[in-house]
Parts: sequence; structure tokens; C-alpha cells
Amino acid sequence: MDVTKIPFAKHIGIEYKDEGTLKLEPTSIVQNHIQSIHASAQFALAETQSGLYLQKVFPEYLGKVIGILRGSTVKYKNPAKTNIYAVANIDTEVRQTFLKHIEQKNRASIIINVQLKDNQNTLIMEGKFNWFIQKI
Repeated sequence: MDVTKIPFAKHIGIEYKDEGTLKLEPTSIVQNHIQSIHASAQFALAETQSGLYLQKVFPEYLGKVIGILRGSTVKYKNPAKTNIYAVANIDTEVRQTFLKHIEQKNRASIIINVQLKDNQNTLIMEGKFNWFIQKI
């Protein structure tokens, strides 16, 4: 699935920076009252990146599972006044536990870590996105 074609992601302007990395530009659509990228737009970028990362890390499950975001925690560190970029990762142990559960129970939860950084590599936001994945 091309995550940049999800209607809301497309509406706010989420695009690919390069393969596996998403970006968001500070357009008027996503600006807040202090002319930085609104927190909700940053959240959307990070959440979309977490879903893209799941596709990248577990390509063998594409079209075989459905994922739903169950919860998240985020911390905003600095205002986003330039383009921002999302990077995701998981721990090796988390990956192994997920694979074990999805194969044994046909469902599992997994937490994806996401960081948003700007053009100067300044940390803008970091979050943990808890996905529930079930085989279909």
C-alpha cells in the first residue's frame, strides 16, 4: 500500500523523502498559530511512518494482515519550521516477539519508535506507536 495515497496523508502533503522515509513541508495547510508545523500534522506524519515501517520490516505479511493503531505516546521537543522527516525503528527483541506471536496466535501487538527531525537534524518529536496486527 502506498501510504502517501491515504486521503488524509495526501491532504496534508505527506510525501516520500526517499525509500522508507517520509517528509512533510511547512505549508499553510499544516501551520499553527506560531507558524510552525501543527502538532496534529506532526503526529500524522509519525503515525504514517510507523505504518510504512511495518510494511518495510515485514513484507511477507503484506495483504495477509490488517493493522490498527491502538495507542501512542509522543513528546514534542522543538518547533518544526522547515521540512521534517520521519524515521522509524524497532528493537530486535520486539521483532522476534512479534513474529512469534503472529505465527502462534494469528495476532500480535508491536511498538514502533518514530523520530521526526528537521533539515538541521534537530529532533522535533519522538513517539511510540502501538499497533495491533491480525491475520486476515
